[in-house]
Amino acid sequence: MIEIFYNNNSTIDTSQSVDILRTMQLKDVLWIDLFDPEGEEKRAVEDFLGTTLQSRAQAEEIESSSRYSETEDEIFINTNFLIPGPENYDMESVSFILSENTIVSVRQVPLRSFTDIQRRILAGRKGYPTGFHILLGILENRVDMDADMIELMSKEIEQYSKRVSLGENIGDEFVLDINQLQENTMLVRENIVDKQRVISSILKSEKTPDEINAKLSIMLQDISSLINHTNFSFERLEYLQNTVLGLINLEQNKIMKIFTLVSVLLMPPTLIASFYGMNVELPLIGGHWDVIMIGAIMLITVLAVFFIFRRRRML
Repeated sequence: MIEIFYNNNSTIDTSQSVDILRTMQLKDVLWIDLFDPEGEEKRAVEDFLGTTLQSRAQAEEIESSSRYSETEDEIFINTNFLIPGPENYDMESVSFILSENTIVSVRQVPLRSFTDIQRRILAGRKGYPTGFHILLGILENRVDMDADMIELMSKEIEQYSKRVSLGENIGDEFVLDINQLQENTMLVRENIVDKQRVISSILKSEKTPDEINAKLSIMLQDISSLINHTNFSFERLEYLQNTVLGLINLEQNKIMKIFTLVSVLLMPPTLIASFYGMNVELPLIGGHWDVIMIGAIMLITVLAVFFIFRRRRML
């Protein structure tokens, strides 16, 4: 699917046909958005730009030179967009090409940041005169969404902390939930750091219009604060995980202590019972009260062991 935004006199129109590119010049096109494009659409855009679009494999490379590069006429940008799910977060690679004042975006999944900017452009807002302004709007929208995700994760961490403080039942599932939240926090941080690297590169570029440099600098400050917040959240999760594991160990120690106590208390009566179970003559055997007397001796030994442990504060 392709969505082409172009200048038509004093307004911005849109088209979903690649045929319109054959009748237009590069300066007239504002934004070409390729969403899960077909081969014909990609070839038409490549012919229009006079360059090659990056493949999905190239967009997912992690080297700095692959994430951002410049030529004499174009700027190539690859960045990740985080897609939150019910439990897990997924990373989706998006490619941008800036050629003069035209921006081309290539993505495989629907993204809310793109939809919001497209809606604003079609609503007649004049804050997007060039492709640089559109890219700035997309990144700004994305950073705001990342901030919202971090806020939601902080609230979720707070709920887990309250559950531990209230002494609720915790177990394997609770630890796995914390581990998944740690994984999500790392993905959010990775996503934000990737935006920081891209925005820093755009800010250093000589092709970037001067009027957006101030906004780029503010976005970098916002991203720095978000990175600090994610670091704090991760440290808080580590502390919470250690606390939960400590409580689980204490619970297991209590159980082992009970089993040990029962074993120690039963050792003397077991020893007495083993003696009187042998086929030899022993004292207190042959009368009518021998069973009661032996049982009393066994009970006395149990009480004696319990008293000794209690007095030494081992219970």
